[in-house]
Amino acid sequence: MPTVRTAAVIGAGIAGPVTALALHKAGIEATIFEDHRTSAEGLGGTFGLAPNGVAALEIVGVEPTGQPIHHQQLSLNGKLIRLPSLSGAGPLQMIRRGDLYRLLHDRVAAEGIRIEHGKRLSSVREEPGAVTAVFADGDTRRFDVLIGADGVHSTVRKLIDPSAPEPRFTGMVSIEGRSATEVPVDPDTATFAFGKHGYYLYWATPGGGTVWGVNLPHRPMSIAESRAIPGEQWMAILLQTYGDDDPGAAILRGTDPADLLANGALHIMPRAPHWHRARMALVGDAVHAPSNSSGQGASLAIESAIELARCLRDIADVTDAFAAYERLRRNRVEQIAARLPGSTR
Repeated sequence: MPTVRTAAVIGAGIAGPVTALALHKAGIEATIFEDHRTSAEGLGGTFGLAPNGVAALEIVGVEPTGQPIHHQQLSLNGKLIRLPSLSGAGPLQMIRRGDLYRLLHDRVAAEGIRIEHGKRLSSVREEPGAVTAVFADGDTRRFDVLIGADGVHSTVRKLIDPSAPEPRFTGMVSIEGRSATEVPVDPDTATFAFGKHGYYLYWATPGGGTVWGVNLPHRPMSIAESRAIPGEQWMAILLQTYGDDDPGAAILRGTDPADLLANGALHIMPRAPHWHRARMALVGDAVHAPSNSSGQGASLAIESAIELARCLRDIADVTDAFAAYERLRRNRVEQIAARLPGSTR
């Protein structure tokens, strides 16, 4: 049996609920605290959940179903280049982030794990054998450990290490949409296109039409700021950027501007010197947020959540458990990040 009995999990995105579920399975009572006052169900864009992420979710009883992508290809100046598939690996699942939130939160509720919304962590009080979370509303809660799953702008990261690096803006914002335009590509194939002025991704849907997404060069902005901009204004910018591309221009012209979904600025995390301190540790984007082009951000976060719970289950000393967790995960996440342009190193 683990010596850790209780855990505060800060953040209710993807890494937080998976961490809580894995801790619960390990015999540790977890409570999730979320800054936002409402659930994120129905929000967020589409992303690719890699086979390793799907397999890790199955460990905690979650079976995501999206549009399976078995093949990937590059489009360079109109020339299509098929990318090799990993032998034995399952498909990439294209899934709406909000739909995965719902699956995770349904599973959390089924396991009797509490999520408390409107709880902004402001500080902690540390003592031998425990850590007390202090929230902005004046509430305090005492736990054996505290796990920061609070994303790239993590509060817990700064509590662990006040000199920790800030997330780095990539110079791009994320926008996606659905187009009535048909593309001559099988629905099980995603195409990464490099246009004259920018990158975009698209895939056909089984029912007809095309789903697409772009990393658009732009100034930094929050999700709320990006969604306050009218769709017609975004469409004008998109056509300036991709209007000379094939099939980018046709895909955009088949998209209703009212249906555009802007997801704000894209960030990556530089190498974090410290993943843990005393009875606090970080998981997911709070400590490793690779480029969204990696296709591994959510999957790595899910893997790390599972591994963290295993270490707390199997290793009696908390400091040793956190050190083992970092040792098992750091090299993997940094190696994946280092393969990509603008890596976290």
